Amino acid sequence: MTKKAIVWPQMYPVAGVRIGAASAGIKKPGRLDVLLFAIDEGATVAGVFTQNAFCAAPVVVSKDHLAHGDIRYLVINSGNANACTGERGIQDALATCEAVARLGNAEPHQVLPFSTGVIGEFLPVDKIHAALPQSVESLDTEAWEKAARAIMTTDTCPKGASVQFEHNGEVLSVTGVAKGAGMIRPNMATMLAFIATDAAVSQPVLDILVKVAADRSFNRISIDGDTSTNDACILVASGKSRSLLTESSGELYEKLSDAVVAVMQQLAQAIVRDGEGATKFVTIQVSGGGSTDECLKVAYSIAHSPLVKTALYASDANWGRIAAAVGYAGLPDLDVSLIKIWLDDVLVVEGGARCSSYTDEAGTRVVRQEEFCIRVELGRGQCSETIWTSDLSHDYVTINAEYRT
Repeated sequence: MTKKAIVWPQMYPVAGVRIGAASAGIKKPGRLDVLLFAIDEGATVAGVFTQNAFCAAPVVVSKDHLAHGDIRYLVINSGNANACTGERGIQDALATCEAVARLGNAEPHQVLPFSTGVIGEFLPVDKIHAALPQSVESLDTEAWEKAARAIMTTDTCPKGASVQFEHNGEVLSVTGVAKGAGMIRPNMATMLAFIATDAAVSQPVLDILVKVAADRSFNRISIDGDTSTNDACILVASGKSRSLLTESSGELYEKLSDAVVAVMQQLAQAIVRDGEGATKFVTIQVSGGGSTDECLKVAYSIAHSPLVKTALYASDANWGRIAAAVGYAGLPDLDVSLIKIWLDDVLVVEGGARCSSYTDEAGTRVVRQEEFCIRVELGRGQCSETIWTSDLSHDYVTINAEYRT
């Protein structure tokens, strides 16, 4: 998949949310690496975070501050993850919250900190604090592209998405940015995502919505199977709309949920397309499962297989590797005679063997494409799931071998 020229989408501003960015020179001089979101009073904020037990200091602090509610600022730095830094890492994250609070006339617990970059190095607090005034001075409702650029690490392009919908004569917006190109897998998938809407949403409903939307987007992608220490997905509802959403049902909830899922899925798929060294964008669809969990086990067994991913990089229709991954996914009493496997619309496996009509030429035509689908029918039930992944190339090894140099 050739990395295409950046086509930055139209990004609708979200009333009640302003963005400022500055350069602290954390890893590379002159590039934006300190980002600030200023959120008007009255907003609600919800988030989901990495399930890695070695979670970074900013994740620990953000979870604690989020429990207090009334969040007014998000502060993000790239170039340093502040992960595996012990008690000093916690204190550095808290000190950054205090610095933002002093500048923004807020309390430290009203600030959520986030970091992304190299693990195991102490946060350059002085550099970050020196850049914060510029971030405050540059606050603007239109600065979404700056936000996307300020959080990049190995990303080759900024990632943004934005949609609008109408409800009772009022136009509502959902806009977000994300970063991530490696250490990507579910739970959360090294990624950060910040999404905002001008809808007014009660805290319990927003807590439900962010989990549902993340589960259908960022928890459905994998590049390399590694779960980062710093992953976070934050959803802000600024409350500037006329009506308050207090139930996780009804017309407004369905419209808002669809819009948030759409934005998060666009961002999640952009992460896969920008995967480190990726040349292929692959959709994996598994149907006929006895449960959602069964479908996901099979899908991720395929997506995480180095043998499958390297074959895809070589445009080699080595379907045996896909069948093997289905077989070791861990489904009890799996009847392989019921399984069917397709590459796009080319039936490859049925009845426990290669389909009689299948030719290697037909399979190769599919996997030579930059985008295609691996489809599996399990024949065990009515459940289905879809995830998105990429191949594994020489460049992935090079990028990660040289990440700290």
